[in-house]
Amino acid sequence: MVQKKGGGPKGGPRQPDMTRGGRGQRGAGLSGRGLTERVKTAHKRTASSTRWLERQLNDPYVAEAKKRGFRSRAAFKLLQLDERFHFLKPGARVVDLGAAPGGWSQVAAERVLKSGKGKMVGIDILEMEPLPGVSLLHLDFMADEAPEKLKALLEGEADVVLSDMAAPATGHQRTDHLKIVALAETAYAFAAEVLAPGGTFIAKVLQGGATGDLLKALKRDFAELRHVKPPASRKDSAEIYVVALGFRGQHRAS
Repeated sequence: MVQKKGGGPKGGPRQPDMTRGGRGQRGAGLSGRGLTERVKTAHKRTASSTRWLERQLNDPYVAEAKKRGFRSRAAFKLLQLDERFHFLKPGARVVDLGAAPGGWSQVAAERVLKSGKGKMVGIDILEMEPLPGVSLLHLDFMADEAPEKLKALLEGEADVVLSDMAAPATGHQRTDHLKIVALAETAYAFAAEVLAPGGTFIAKVLQGGATGDLLKALKRDFAELRHVKPPASRKDSAEIYVVALGFRGQHRAS
């Protein structure tokens, strides 16, 4: 399993906005100037890799992630989701599935550990550099022993389970959708074992959202279900996130 904008003043990047009142995000905005940098196709570099490098160099979230010390630009997606739904509360117990390289764990730890009482656990089959305050499990989260090991580190059930996992894209839309929904279903099968009543589950899916059995389970098991595309998701990306709030807790995996 694989665990993983112009229009501002003077040409600068527009501040992300996910609030109904049109105000910028607290802590999730960007700074600096929006510059355009072109990359020439070098010897042994393919046209596609040149386009990827050019996109990275001109992505304001990539630049801001480096400035703030985030391990990935994906950190801004979680920041923006939390600014809207407020699930990363001080003192919460949070699990990050497929945590490497650690951008989501960084953001979650910063918010939930403020009170000194929160718990943050990242799980991945890949090795990860340590993060302050984060307990890391080098483990497949679907291993039989994973739920109990996780609960031991959390000292109880989880308040939030996060999954930003994605399988490598094939370029075939239907296949890619099925693969990422399968990952989200697997993540929720785990989350249902460890979430506390009232908890939150967030997972990456593709446009079209959670479908079939996953959608049925989430509607049954949570008080509220939303599909959201944060501003930090690239415009040409089909990714969106399912945000399930208020875990009812009565339907546990057998």
